Amino acid sequence: MDELDLKILSLLQENARLSYREIARELKIAVGTVYNRIKRMEEEGIIKGFAPILDYEKLGFGLTTVIGVKAQGRKITEIERQIAENDGVIMVYDITGEFDIVVVAKFRDRADMNRFVKWLLSLDGVEKTNTSVAMQVVKEDLRIKLTED
Repeated sequence: MDELDLKILSLLQENARLSYREIARELKIAVGTVYNRIKRMEEEGIIKGFAPILDYEKLGFGLTTVIGVKAQGRKITEIERQIAENDGVIMVYDITGEFDIVVVAKFRDRADMNRFVKWLLSLDGVEKTNTSVAMQVVKEDLRIKLTED
C-alpha cells in the first residue's frame, strides 16, 4: 500500500461507482494503473466488495441494537460464526472486557429483535446477553479518512 493506493481507496469510499477513467482523470494517472491497483487490492482482500450506503430506517429497519454476549471460552468462535450468518446482524466483534462478543444488528420492530435475542440465548455456550437499543443514530458510517488531502 502506498499513497496512490490510499487516494484510489479514498475516491472509491466517496463514490464506489466511479469508473477507472474518472479515477485516473482525478489522480492524473493512467487508466491501466487504476485498473491494476484496484485488481491487486481486490485479490489481496483490501477491497472486499462494492456496496451502496443505505438508510436502513427508510428501508424499514428502524431498530438498531448493540448486544453484549457472554459466552463459554471454548465456544466463542463457533458462536460468533453462527451470529455472523444472521441476516440482521451487521457487525460482530470479538472483544475484551465483561462481554466476549459485541453484536450490532438491525431489526424491523421489537418482535423481530425479541426473536433474535431469544435465538441468541438458545445457542449452546451463550451464558447471558445485554441488549441496548439505540435511541438515535448520530453517525453510522464505516468509511474513514485514509489520506491527508
